[in-house]
Amino acid sequence: MRIGVDVGGTNTDAALMDGRTVVDAVKSVTTEDPGLGIIEAISKILDKTKILPNQLEAIMIGTTQFTNAFVENKRLEKVAVVRLGHPATISVPPCIDFSSNLRKIIGENFWILPGGYEFDGRFLGDWSEEQVKKAAYEIASKGIKYIAVSCVFSPINEKQEIETAKIIKKYVPEAIITMSHRIGRVGFIERENATIMNSSLGFLANKVITSFDGALKKLKIKCPFYISQNDGTLMAANIVKNYPVLTFASGPTNSMRGAAFLSGHKNAIVVDIGGTTTDFGVIKEGFPRESSIPVDIGGVRTNFRMPDLVSIGLGGGSLIEFNNNEVKVGPESVGYKLTSESLIFGGNKLTASDIAISQGLANFGDKEKISHLDKKIIIKTMQVIKQMIEEGIDRVKLNKDPVPVILVGGGNILVENNLEGAEEVIIPDYSDVANAIGASLAQAGGEIDKIYSYSDIGREKSLELAKLDAIKRAKEAGAKTETISIIELEEIPLSYLPSGAVRLHVKAVGDLF
Repeated sequence: MRIGVDVGGTNTDAALMDGRTVVDAVKSVTTEDPGLGIIEAISKILDKTKILPNQLEAIMIGTTQFTNAFVENKRLEKVAVVRLGHPATISVPPCIDFSSNLRKIIGENFWILPGGYEFDGRFLGDWSEEQVKKAAYEIASKGIKYIAVSCVFSPINEKQEIETAKIIKKYVPEAIITMSHRIGRVGFIERENATIMNSSLGFLANKVITSFDGALKKLKIKCPFYISQNDGTLMAANIVKNYPVLTFASGPTNSMRGAAFLSGHKNAIVVDIGGTTTDFGVIKEGFPRESSIPVDIGGVRTNFRMPDLVSIGLGGGSLIEFNNNEVKVGPESVGYKLTSESLIFGGNKLTASDIAISQGLANFGDKEKISHLDKKIIIKTMQVIKQMIEEGIDRVKLNKDPVPVILVGGGNILVENNLEGAEEVIIPDYSDVANAIGASLAQAGGEIDKIYSYSDIGREKSLELAKLDAIKRAKEAGAKTETISIIELEEIPLSYLPSGAVRLHVKAVGDLF
């Protein structure tokens, strides 16, 4: 028995699972303190199902806390950036594409030191222990606790980053150090950006995980809890304290995993309609299709694993406006205030949910309060909503062929008819809490993205090393050894580089129990 929880911007959902069977699920309004929202959601489902806390094996939580903090430029810490790549990289300083406000918050504390590698592992510069000691001493004098260490081509060889972190730790014992080879992929600037982002969230990560832990203790739940990653797998809570950035976009990922499970389709397009936004993604063999291009988070380019998503401002709380006989839906939304500000709940704002209720697509609130709405306006609004969803589906499709479309999220009531470009439209049972169910089903995982030289060590040895590295990371995330399997292996020959260079991307996943 385990509970999956998803803390969204509008609702906090919880689902109780017995093995791979959904026992029950509940929704509650998200609170400003996520810990209180979790207590309310879990308490509801325990009371409803009469399950005792000691019967639970695990709690899986998906959260948007870290994404929101970075996008909003709030609750971030000063970061010391130690880059190993002098003099080759001095023309492009750290945080080059951060906004002026972000740079002010994080601080411009940069040390660009000798070091780094070429693509094939040869030294780019001579790493200097003395230079690192000097930088560590200066960081200690500034009192900076959160430190990002980046090295050119560290996914090929992480040794310089590890040695640098050890030295810094001697001079700054309280330091929380993020090494770029554990965060991003090949691609230096984007990987360094992601590492700096991760370090800036260090204090918040500890605070949020402590809040979650405290919430579970108040409920007398003693089982371990895990946090959802953005690739559809889980991390142990203590690991999240060090790698909060890996939770970015975990909400839509949970929805896609839940949609695959509830519908029985392993390959389809998932449309997750929430209270504020609609996310479009593709599931491939039951896991989200990952983005193959750098991902922009709060205006900063990164290259760590992220689902390939398209998001639009359409949800159950989206505001409806009329101008010159034209209808505008969103992107503004009443969010979690839907139950107080929308017309059906006695408010004064017309929302997409009001339109859906007037069309008889759902039954909540007071329908009498929207009896005055013009039928032509209602029909026009539904047409606009339908068009927005169809355009989103087209944007994530790889070709023009119709594909199965799975609708999940509480806002799926906004879809009235079949959708253009969809082979079939599926709305499975428990679709409104697919995100919580996806969180409860997630496995522990690990992945690597490195360049190997087939000319030097051969293809078979390269593949073996890559697989072993991915499996090791899955174990560290909490996967049981005997259940781990390789679910993704990608070979990309780099024809523009010598020595038979090939980029290998390998993902391993395994069960927690």
